[in-house]
Amino acid sequence: MSSSQRLTTTSYAILGLLAVRSWSTYELTRQMEWSLGRFWPRAKSKLYEEPKKLEALGLAASRTERVGKRPRTVYTITPEGHEALAAWQAEPSAVIALEAEPLLRLFLADQGTRDDALATLTAARAWAEERNEGNLTAGRAFLAGGGEFDARAAPTMLVGAFLTDFYKLVADWADWAEAQVADWPDDPANATVDRDELRAIVARAEWSEG
Repeated sequence: MSSSQRLTTTSYAILGLLAVRSWSTYELTRQMEWSLGRFWPRAKSKLYEEPKKLEALGLAASRTERVGKRPRTVYTITPEGHEALAAWQAEPSAVIALEAEPLLRLFLADQGTRDDALATLTAARAWAEERNEGNLTAGRAFLAGGGEFDARAAPTMLVGAFLTDFYKLVADWADWAEAQVADWPDDPANATVDRDELRAIVARAEWSEG
């Protein structure tokens, strides 16, 4: 089995960060959480394993440095790592997978109370606002220029545009859904659909038909 066949998408995410510059394992984990974690969240334990895996496959190299009295391991991408990353970019991408617990809870809202549904929506909007704070900070930093990653502003902008629209979509949707749920009875099982709103949703869904 070739090295590329044993890599996961998270492996390529780490390789991509190493292609930007060298990082310690701690720095890689922090950067994954701050940037890639917004659309590719992964457990810290997995992130600490990946650099060692990449080194074992010859796609990254490590060296030991000292910060004060404490040693740290710094990883750098190898030429083979650059080749593997470029080959991955040329492959077809996997489809987008949506995983959203608030949607699951609302889909099953008739098994709870109206207040439960309202609480779910409040939390969803708060999440969108919180996530957009970092998104806005990053965007303003790129606008100001001169930052460490300013040379990567063009590709980063593509992702930033998606996240900006996504966070606003969640916030706007939560506001709309809260207005709908506010008119429900205490038991959502007895709620009736607003057919005008349903008709409007179906009309919006027709965008793909041209």
